[in-house]
Parts: sequence; structure tokens; C-alpha cells
Amino acid sequence: MTAIAVLGNGRVGGNLATALTRAGHQVTVADSAPGAAAAAARGARVVVNATPGAGSLDRLTAMREELHGKILIDVSNATTDGPDGLPADLLYPGTSLAEQLQEALPGTHVVKTLNTMLFPVMTSPATLSQPPTVFLSGEDPQAKQAVRELLADLGWHQEWIADLGGIRTARATEAAILFVPHIIRASGFTPFAISIAR
Repeated sequence: MTAIAVLGNGRVGGNLATALTRAGHQVTVADSAPGAAAAAARGARVVVNATPGAGSLDRLTAMREELHGKILIDVSNATTDGPDGLPADLLYPGTSLAEQLQEALPGTHVVKTLNTMLFPVMTSPATLSQPPTVFLSGEDPQAKQAVRELLADLGWHQEWIADLGGIRTARATEAAILFVPHIIRASGFTPFAISIAR
């Protein structure tokens, strides 16, 4: 059992919190109340950033002390919104939110994952018609191993997990968000994930 704080109680955060609780972890969900995120992070070993990516850097940098020594799983994408509310452009072109977080939080182990799919797939990957891929980016091997174990609890087979390397590789997976609005406009909100076929 791992003590996990989920920051954000929208569709992504709520979905992850429910699945991780069902898997036997001690999960605290922080809502938008002042101080709730810091309090939740203080008592956790793993913190999941499921807050909107556009405000994540400022929000999490303000929690440097609470996040020190913790694993920070960043599942968000930092984008501007188009007129239809779907992602438009990257906020950090040439870098990534995950890299910005790691630089701002040197005492925290940032791991980027689960950001290349619609949110239902995060906790039900086997429901797709073919195996999806989930990517890992991060500097600390032990942190990535801990995240692998949590992904397994969410239904991800080990062969579906692709470790891309250091945090710099997150710029590739974050850029994959640029596919999403076009896929949604063409096919609706049918669950999908980016997948590597071999």
C-alpha cells in the first residue's frame, strides 16, 4: 500500500483516485480549497499532478517543501485552448512541462506518464481493441520503478510500458497532445491511446 495524493478532482484525477483506491492504496484527493494540495502532498509518498497543465508549474513550485523527496507523477499536458476548448498549442515548445517541473523542483523525482491517451484508458487499458503503450520519462530509476508498479495496479501489462529515458524525453510525449484535437474532431471522444506497434 502506498500513500498517494492526487492533486485535481476532475475527470482525470477522480478516475485515477478511484482506481488507485480500488487497488488498495491510501489515496487522498486534494480539491481546490486553499492549502488542500499542500496538506495532501505532505502526507504522501507519491503525488499525482492531475491539475490543468497551464497552471501546474506555478501551483507545484509553490509546494516545493511539501514535494521534497516525493515522487511526482505528472499526467498533464500544458497547452493553450482552441476556440472549441480542445488543446491548441504547446505552452512550452522546445521543452516540456515535466522538464520545467524537474528544474523547479530539484528535490522531487518527476516522472511523466499517462499523458498520451484519453482519460478512461489510464485505468482501463485492456478495454481497447489493441494493446496501448504508456510511456515513462524521468531521471530516477527507482522512482520510475515505483511508477511501473502503480501502472500495473491500473491494469498496464509490463510489455505495454515503454521507458523512454530521462525527463527530456517528455517533450516528445507532451507534443503528442497535438494529435488529440484532430482525432476527437474526426472520431469523437471514443477512448484511444498512442500505441507503438512492433
